[in-house]
Amino acid sequence: MNTSYEKQKKLHFEVTNVGLRAHATAVGLVQLCIELQRAKVLDEPALDRIKTAIADEVSVAAPRAISCMDYRRDIKARLDRLFAGEQELGSAEALAFGAKAEA
Repeated sequence: MNTSYEKQKKLHFEVTNVGLRAHATAVGLVQLCIELQRAKVLDEPALDRIKTAIADEVSVAAPRAISCMDYRRDIKARLDRLFAGEQELGSAEALAFGAKAEA
């Protein structure tokens, strides 16, 4: 992870306190990123930094029974597909129970 765990955990609580966990916010962010990339305003390294920040945030709440790094890798792979705007992701329950995400 690029951000220290303590900093990421602090950010997690700050974002939670603001109420930015809503699906509508997440969908809007994904669509905004897709549109900015299509308009050539957002390059691949910038998009990767955004996905990394999201994966860091999600992995803070990883179930204890799952390796944090494996969980984060699976989240990152799902984010790659989500931000591509082309592939279905399947159920998030696969992540909750530690199953491998479909490629």
